[in-house]
Amino acid sequence: MSSVYRKIKGGITAPKGFVSSAVTAGVKDPEATRLDLALIASQEECVAAGTFTTNRVKAAPVKVSQTHLRDGDVRAILVNSGNANACTGVNGLQDARTCTRLVGKLLDLKQSQVAICSTGVIGLPMPMVRIEPKFDELVNGLKRGEGTSVAQAIMTSDTCHKEISVSLEIDGVKVKIGACAKGAGMINPYMATMLCFVTTDAKINKGVLSSFVSHAVEFSFNRITIDGDMSTNDSVIMLANGASGGKAIRRGTKDAKKFQAALNYVMLEMAKSLVKDGERVTKFVTVNVKGAKSYNDAKKVAEAVANSSLVKCSWNGNDPNWGRIIHAVGYSKAMVKEELIDIHIGGLAACLGGMEAEVSMDALRKKVAGDAFTIEINLNLCEGEYTIYSSDLSPEYVDFNRSEYAYWKQARKDGLTQQ
Repeated sequence: MSSVYRKIKGGITAPKGFVSSAVTAGVKDPEATRLDLALIASQEECVAAGTFTTNRVKAAPVKVSQTHLRDGDVRAILVNSGNANACTGVNGLQDARTCTRLVGKLLDLKQSQVAICSTGVIGLPMPMVRIEPKFDELVNGLKRGEGTSVAQAIMTSDTCHKEISVSLEIDGVKVKIGACAKGAGMINPYMATMLCFVTTDAKINKGVLSSFVSHAVEFSFNRITIDGDMSTNDSVIMLANGASGGKAIRRGTKDAKKFQAALNYVMLEMAKSLVKDGERVTKFVTVNVKGAKSYNDAKKVAEAVANSSLVKCSWNGNDPNWGRIIHAVGYSKAMVKEELIDIHIGGLAACLGGMEAEVSMDALRKKVAGDAFTIEINLNLCEGEYTIYSSDLSPEYVDFNRSEYAYWKQARKDGLTQQ
């Protein structure tokens, strides 16, 4: 933990001026009792910034939120789990807009001041008949200290909720950053089905906030992969309301560097928590690439290794198969020289100069048998470096993802589909 910031409790409502609420709407199953509809709101004016999936197939809430964030004064985020509202056409867009309009009215905000996010099954219409009646309860329940409930409400295949908050001093004034996230499958985000919401009571103008968010996302959510799939709904949205009472953080100052470091930590912790809770994963693997000809080449190698199904299967089997790693390095399209490649597993040399190193195979197996280890690949060409966080691929993952058609049964009962 850095001396610049310290962990505190509270999640997204730790910063001053933020309230939240979560209710049960039965989005996926009307008989379910779990929380699945949540709202985060600032009691004061604020600025917002975000990054979204670069998948060319974008969910309706992504399109609506991107438009609202361009207006610059989003003050609330409505989010549901159980239905992604993706690939739902004009009706899906209308449903997302209706939600922001109705919630905005209850909050005495303009429709454009409400962002919306959804996560769940792709292709099913939203069960608005169950969602709309819950808006009054949702808004009336807004209060401090409900951050954990929101983190629980946005879960889908997650096995645990994910939240964090930190405190730091900016120009002698205490400011806080809070966050929650969800995601366990379809994880290979390129922001430029994971969600992350961040709040802060620091005073920041929109341009500076956007740069903070983009930088933090690049070194966190853009550096994780579980299954190599990019969702239609990936979204990171941050709200800053200045309620701490401090001066505005100006770009390029020492205070800006302190805040950026704290935000980087918050987002990286959230990103790592997604990988650790990946669908039926048993390993958290850090892949470090160095000595590449360029940053982009290091990135290509890291992503090729981290997304290789063969490599990930070997990790699941506690098999230190460096041959699968080097073959992924070779097809990464980066500049490499076979005779210069070194690979270390858990700090032990497995491959030196493109050939097997003199090392105990039992010692290597012991390294990959742990629930977390590091793969270091040195191309020994120049100074390009890149790090990515990945996981293994298990038989249980395949079994878990074999079918989603059970969700269509309820949709038929709701009269939303004929399938």
